[in-house]
Amino acid sequence: MYLIRNSSKIRVGAVSYLNTVPLIWGMLHGAERERVELSFAIPSVCAAEVEQERVQIGLVPVAEIARQELEIVPGVGISCSGPVRSILLFSRVPWKRVHSVAGDIGSRTSIELARVILRERYGVEPRFTLEEPVLDEMLATSEAALIIGDPALRIAPQDTPYEWLDLGAEWMALTGLPMVFAAWAGKPGIPIDSLQRVTLGSYEFGKARIQEIVERESSSRQIPELLATRYLREHIRFELGTNEKRGLRAFLDLADLCPHTALAFRA
Repeated sequence: MYLIRNSSKIRVGAVSYLNTVPLIWGMLHGAERERVELSFAIPSVCAAEVEQERVQIGLVPVAEIARQELEIVPGVGISCSGPVRSILLFSRVPWKRVHSVAGDIGSRTSIELARVILRERYGVEPRFTLEEPVLDEMLATSEAALIIGDPALRIAPQDTPYEWLDLGAEWMALTGLPMVFAAWAGKPGIPIDSLQRVTLGSYEFGKARIQEIVERESSSRQIPELLATRYLREHIRFELGTNEKRGLRAFLDLADLCPHTALAFRA
């Protein structure tokens, strides 16, 4: 990850997955591109860039927002209300016998969500390790494997020989609430109003161009165009409102993470 310093622009860290693209399309191709320096990383690295102040705001997993006690830029982020399709948990044994999980190295919130789901719905509390998202290799050393983002979209889970769960669907079954995975956030004291104008403006630009995004992004990411369209239009929700705030509070409570973050999340 690299940045070209320019003090007149906002340093923004974005996640490199397909689900981020509508949020940053204006930063790439719209009016907002004149206001930002944009860099890309997997979610865990994006969170570290915010912590190290290499960027002013990033699309940060909510588990890391809680841990770092960051301030959320309200309005948009990454969430789902039901199946998410890109947060998949696989197992080669029955769920109640899972004692070890290989977690995708890019994940932070998803690992905490997997902990909650396995504990609350299946009564197990396995140990987690971090590995590259290669399903068969992960399951060679662990009983279950968590894969997120574009690598998950490149897997047809129903065609694998493993049991699998969509953790968005599992969260909805457990709580009846949306699941918030990530939001724009930075250190306390960031200029919320001006940053929100940039993040909302960029999203509105992208929201109006979903089909263009699919056509330009799906092939290079090796994601079928039909799946990419359904994913961005049906599975991922970008607008964070009152129900998402409730879902975030529930997740922070169940994952035993810092609860004040939900209160700071202004819908």
